[in-house]
Amino acid sequence: MLTEHAAGALRVERTLHEGFFREFELTAEAVLATPLAPTTLAYTHYLLAVAYGAPFHEALAALLPCYWIYWEVGKELARAGSPNPLYARWIGTYGSAEFGAVVGAVLEATNEVASQVGDAERAAMRRHFRTTSRYEWMFWDMGDRCEQWPFEVSIAPDRG
Repeated sequence: MLTEHAAGALRVERTLHEGFFREFELTAEAVLATPLAPTTLAYTHYLLAVAYGAPFHEALAALLPCYWIYWEVGKELARAGSPNPLYARWIGTYGSAEFGAVVGAVLEATNEVASQVGDAERAAMRRHFRTTSRYEWMFWDMGDRCEQWPFEVSIAPDRG
């Protein structure tokens, strides 16, 4: 299920983002040259560390807010609507019933996995869920604040 979701997310988000890049006249080179914001870097590294270094039940709990919060935000924004066609496209993706069904499947899987582990394992799941929920909030907040690194670091070319 998660593999199918990842492939679907790549298809849907790549199409969505490539459309945004065209609208904003951004080249692939410009996008790739843009450094990740500090919060994005920290959040993605946290998720990767849990995925690679923790048991499946913990990784699933850490991933859950990536689904669930996007859907909740998407549903709320869908109620409000947007006159901006780019924003409306994003809202349509994450506020849709189709995405809601995907989120429901992940919630169901997480609950099923949690029912099969002990109290200590469920506590670890809750810790990761809380941490990545906080990172989700920080991610939305950093976008609103246009977060950037506090200074630029130059590295001299290797002289051999």
